[in-house]
Formats: sequence, structure tokens, C-alpha cells
Amino acid sequence: MSKRISTELNASSMADIAFLLLVFFLVTTTMNPDKGITVKLPAWADAPPKTEDILKRNVFSILVNSENELLVRGEPVDVEDLRQKAKEFIANPDRNPNLPSAPNKAIISLKNDRATEYKHYLLVYNELKAAYRELWDVEAMKLYGQNYNDSLSDKQKKIIRSKYPFILSEAEPTRR
Repeated sequence: MSKRISTELNASSMADIAFLLLVFFLVTTTMNPDKGITVKLPAWADAPPKTEDILKRNVFSILVNSENELLVRGEPVDVEDLRQKAKEFIANPDRNPNLPSAPNKAIISLKNDRATEYKHYLLVYNELKAAYRELWDVEAMKLYGQNYNDSLSDKQKKIIRSKYPFILSEAEPTRR
């Protein structure tokens, strides 16, 4: 009698190995979520918020409509001009009586339409943030002889931010 050699491969444990590898990779893989925009929200309170009368001269109102058009204090403005207009409003170098009496009283009010493109919202937000960064740099140079982000201590940054606080009020988006 001749013996025949079997050429079959026992694959009964292959499914177990594949499952274990799948579980291993699922457990060890890290997913980095999108960071988004870091915004400090007010603490939750059961009592209604205090309402304060805010002078119109202290509010830099920005409206972005459904067509992504920008209105600043009721006037149409290009996004490219927003940074300079915001800096002039906040710093008020000419002591204009229609602008804030001090930079720490300036409030940026941003309102969007629900149909505003997210990309356009980010452009507006970034221009406002850049306006403050430039003002912080100028103040840091004046006080400490270096840029704001270079090697200033936290205490020095806090002093600059107390003079130019980034106060942004975002209103509930309007519907079309």
C-alpha cells in the first residue's frame, strides 16, 4: 500500500488570529480629534445672567449674512480690511468719541446667519484674533522690547491681556 501525503493546510485557527489582530489594532490605535476653536465659555449658573448697559461706542458689531457678506457697524467691509478696522476700533489712537475710551472696554460682537459658510466664519474669526495678536505684539515691544509670544513670562502676558482683553460676544445665528 502506498501512503499518500496530505497537502491540506489546517486553517481552523486563522479566524481566531485575524480577530485577535483586529482587536489589537483597534485597542492600540489612537485617534486625534479635531481641536476646533478654543473658546472659554462662562461657568454654568442657575441664576439668570446680569444685564449691563453697554455703550454703543464700545461695541464693534460684525454681521456675516447668508451670502457671506460682511457688515461692520452697519457698513459693508471686505474681510481683508477687517483686521485693520478692528485694530483701529480697539486701540482708538485718535481718541475718537464714537470709539471705546479704553482698549479694555472694547467688545467685539459677532453674529452669523445659519447659512454662512464655516470657511467664511473662520476667516472672520481669524482676522479678529490676528488683530489682537498684533496689538499684543505692539504693546509687548513697547513694554518689554520683544514680541508677545517670544519669551514673555505668564505674568507679562497677563499684563498685556489686561490692557487688551479679547472680548468676543457671539450672538445666536439668525435663520434665513
